Amino acid sequence: MKAPLSPISICVSADAPEQAVYAAQELRHYLGLMTGQRFEITNLAASPAISVVRDDELGEDSFSLRGDGRNLDIRGGVRGVIYGAYSLLERLGCRFFTATCELVPTVEKLELPVLSVTESPAFEYREHNYYEPVRYSRFAVKCRLNGSHHQIREKHGGCKSYAWFVHSFQQMVDPDVYGAEHPEYFAMFDGKRCTERDVNQLCLTNPDVLKIATESVRNALLNNPTANIISISQNDWGRGCECPACRASDLEAGSPSGTLLRFVNAIAEKLEPEFPNVIFDTLAYNYTRPIPTSIRPRKNVCVRLCSIEACFSHSFETCDDDRSVKLPDGSRTDFITDLRNWGKVCDRVYIWDYTTCFAHYPAPHPNWHVLSANMRSFAQNNVKGVFEQANGASFGGTDFNELRAYVISKLLWDPYTDVDLHIREFTDCFYGAAAPFVREYIEYICRVAEEENIHVGFNDNTDTPLFRPEVLDKLQSFIDLAKKAVSGDPLRLWRIGKAELSVRWVRLKNRTMLQGEVDKDEMNSFFSDWRAYGLTRIDEWCSQETTFRAMLNGLWRGTEFYPHWNGDGPEEL
Repeated sequence: MKAPLSPISICVSADAPEQAVYAAQELRHYLGLMTGQRFEITNLAASPAISVVRDDELGEDSFSLRGDGRNLDIRGGVRGVIYGAYSLLERLGCRFFTATCELVPTVEKLELPVLSVTESPAFEYREHNYYEPVRYSRFAVKCRLNGSHHQIREKHGGCKSYAWFVHSFQQMVDPDVYGAEHPEYFAMFDGKRCTERDVNQLCLTNPDVLKIATESVRNALLNNPTANIISISQNDWGRGCECPACRASDLEAGSPSGTLLRFVNAIAEKLEPEFPNVIFDTLAYNYTRPIPTSIRPRKNVCVRLCSIEACFSHSFETCDDDRSVKLPDGSRTDFITDLRNWGKVCDRVYIWDYTTCFAHYPAPHPNWHVLSANMRSFAQNNVKGVFEQANGASFGGTDFNELRAYVISKLLWDPYTDVDLHIREFTDCFYGAAAPFVREYIEYICRVAEEENIHVGFNDNTDTPLFRPEVLDKLQSFIDLAKKAVSGDPLRLWRIGKAELSVRWVRLKNRTMLQGEVDKDEMNSFFSDWRAYGLTRIDEWCSQETTFRAMLNGLWRGTEFYPHWNGDGPEEL
C-alpha cells in the first residue's frame, strides 16, 4: 500500500540546474520520512508548495527562505540552494550529526513556517579533514563544507578546487631534476646549498627559479582546468634560504614573508591574464608567519596564516604562553599579533588551524572552550577562509572526533553559533543516556587546563600535568558512569567504549614512556580493541602496526622517537 500523497508539492522548473533538482530530491526524501507521505516534485506552479530556485545573484553559498505559512520559497547559489533545503529541514527538527547518525522527527501534519531569512557564511572557504565529511561527500554538503578535501561533485554544489594544496616548492622546482646540476636553485643552510628532498627550500632571489616555477605553476593549472586556487608555498621545513641575497631581502622586507611575497606576486602577475579567476595561495607559516613591513599581496594572492606554534587550551586572544616567532632583527611576534596584522594588509587571508594532538590522536584535547572564541577572532580580523586540520587517519579516531567535527562545521558557517546547544543536541542523540557524563568529561579536561594554566600545543607528548594519574582517574570515572548508563544499549555502549580508548592510550603510553614498562598483555588488549573499532593511525605519521611494534620492543620512550623519522618502517621492527 502506497503512502498517501502530501497536499504540499515541491516545485522546481523544468530547466532547473542539477543543484536545485538535488535540493528538491533531498526535501522529498526527508519530508517523506518525517510525515510518512509521498511528496511530488513538479514543474508546475502549485499551492501549497515549496519552490526551489537556484539564484546565482545570491552568491555561491548564500540562500534565502521566504514563507507565509502556506507556501515557502527557497533560493540560493550553486551550493546555497542545497544549503537552503537543509536549513529548512533543520528548522523543522532534522539534525545531520554524522554520515550514519541523523535525527528525523515524526510529525502528523507538516506545517510550513512563516519566515523571511537570508543566510551567508562567515567564510567563503570552509574545510576540515575529519574522517566522515572526507569519505562521504554528500555528508560534507550537509555540513556546509566546501574545501578540496571533500571532493564534492558538481551536482552537489562542487567545492573550492586546488591544483596544488600546500608545500609545493618541490613540485615547482624538483630537486631530483635540478639538484645535481643547479644546487644554486635551492636554499642555503649554514653555508651549504641543500638539495635533499623534503628538507629543502628554494632560493627565491634566483631569477632562474622564478622562471622555472612560473612555468610549473602554469602547467599545473592547464592540467587542472577546474581548479580555482593553487598554492605556491614553502616546503614543510622550518628554515628559509640563508644565502646573502635572500638574507638581504628578508632584512629589507622585515620578514622572510616579504621575500616569499615578492616571488608569489611575480608569478600571480605573470599568469593573471591567462588565469583571471585563479587565486594564487601561499603560506604565512613558521618563519614566514610575521608580515613584511612594506610588501603587500596582490589582489589575486591569498595568504594562509598558520597557528602551528600556538597554544590550543586557551584562546588566541587571552593566552599568556610565549610561543613566538623570531624576526630578522631579533624581535619576536606572537600568533594573535600576526593575525591582526595580516588582516589589516591582505584582502584574502585564509587560516590553517589545528584541532587535535598530532603526536597522539587519541589524547584528550582540551580545546572545546576555545573553538568558538578562536573562530570569532578569525572572523573579526578579515579572514575569508579556514581549514581546521584534524585527525587525518583514514577511518577516524577517538576523543569524540564525531562531535568535534560537527561543532567545527557549525562554527565555520557561523562563528557566533551556540556551541553548547550543538554539543547538547549531538551528545543526547549520539550517546543517549550517557550524554551527561560525556559532557562532564569534556568540561572537566578543559577546566583542568584552564584553572591550572596548562598550555597545550599541537604536538605535545602525554607526560604533562594535564594527564597525571588523578586526572586520568577522573576521566575514567566519567567513562564508567557513561557505560553504566547505557549498559542495555549496545550501540551507545560501543560508542562509549571507543571514547574510552583515549584514556587507555594515555595510560599505556605514559607507563611505556615514563616507567619503561612493557606490558605485552595490556598492549595486545589495547591494539586489538583499536583494530576492532576499525581505527588506523594513532599519530599523524605512522601506521598503528608500526606504533605497536615499536612500543612492544621498548623503542618508544619519549618524543624523540618516531619510527618514520629514523627510517624504521614496519618491516624493520
